[in-house]
Amino acid sequence: MAVNDSRKPKTLPVLCAAEIKQQLAEDRWLIRDLWSHQAVGIVGGCPKSAKTWFGLDMATSVASGTPCLGRFPVENRGRALVYLAEDSLPLVRARIESICSHRSLDIKKLDLHVIASTSLRLDLHGDQQRLQATIERLRPRVLLLDPLVRLHRLDEDRASDISGLLGYLRELQRAHDLAVVLVHHAGKKHYANPGQALRGSSDLHAWSDSAAYLVRKNEHLTLTIEHRSAPSPGPYTLHLTSRPEGSATHLEVISEPPPPDRPAPSLADSVLELLCRSDKPLYRSDIRSRLRVNNHRLGEALEDLERKGAARRTPKGWEPTQPLKTFPQDNPGQLHLHC
Repeated sequence: MAVNDSRKPKTLPVLCAAEIKQQLAEDRWLIRDLWSHQAVGIVGGCPKSAKTWFGLDMATSVASGTPCLGRFPVENRGRALVYLAEDSLPLVRARIESICSHRSLDIKKLDLHVIASTSLRLDLHGDQQRLQATIERLRPRVLLLDPLVRLHRLDEDRASDISGLLGYLRELQRAHDLAVVLVHHAGKKHYANPGQALRGSSDLHAWSDSAAYLVRKNEHLTLTIEHRSAPSPGPYTLHLTSRPEGSATHLEVISEPPPPDRPAPSLADSVLELLCRSDKPLYRSDIRSRLRVNNHRLGEALEDLERKGAARRTPKGWEPTQPLKTFPQDNPGQLHLHC
């Protein structure tokens, strides 16, 4: 006789695509262009590449609402929670105080909290529970953990080991609506994608929603930013600087990426510019000689300008349909059809 088993597993929660809550524009970024809202990710780089300074700059920015690196605006201000496994508590305070001094912030009013435990092991269930309870009590907007190598005793090269730890951090992010910034070391070998230089399993690179990579070049640092679902700006050149007496140490952007290359003007644009600048109509042979272009391509460009009403053919040659007004010399590739 068949037994009716009423202990069937519950189904997973499912939503139609249209039922999913849309992401509001103000919820897209934690720090605009630098770190996505509620993103997990890596701040990576070789030793002595100012990763800790960078992480604390992010945490101080979120806690104070001041732009990170003086360049990236904070979109979602809130409490910051940090754990620096390699720095003593007095040194942690000194670093934070330096950034506050540079920004004219009062450290006593800064909503930044430091975990004071002598150790934190993310591979131990007890420490996981303690961290989760701390997050539930403080409700931070961002959690900074620095560095990963001091937060576990797993084999970082084994995906099966490291994936469990990363899964735990992802669960924290989803359960408590916070961003997680994990500082991690990179090898010295150069890769076209800096995320591939991270030490250990490739899961670390794949896990990140947002990531920032720092590479030292002489006295300067190159910052490369990477996002899972947004364009990546940069690279930027940074410098760790202080006041003459050594106070207010902070990272500073000293060089921003060049603007994107402007599109080259089309042949029709070049022809129209030539006609607008000429004090008399030009025959087709004159245009071809001055621009040094193929006769067939020139014919197509002239037909295009005529069809759009930008130029006309007269017995004395080609001329623009309107007199020259202002011509955008510094915007090639974006010429107006009418001069």
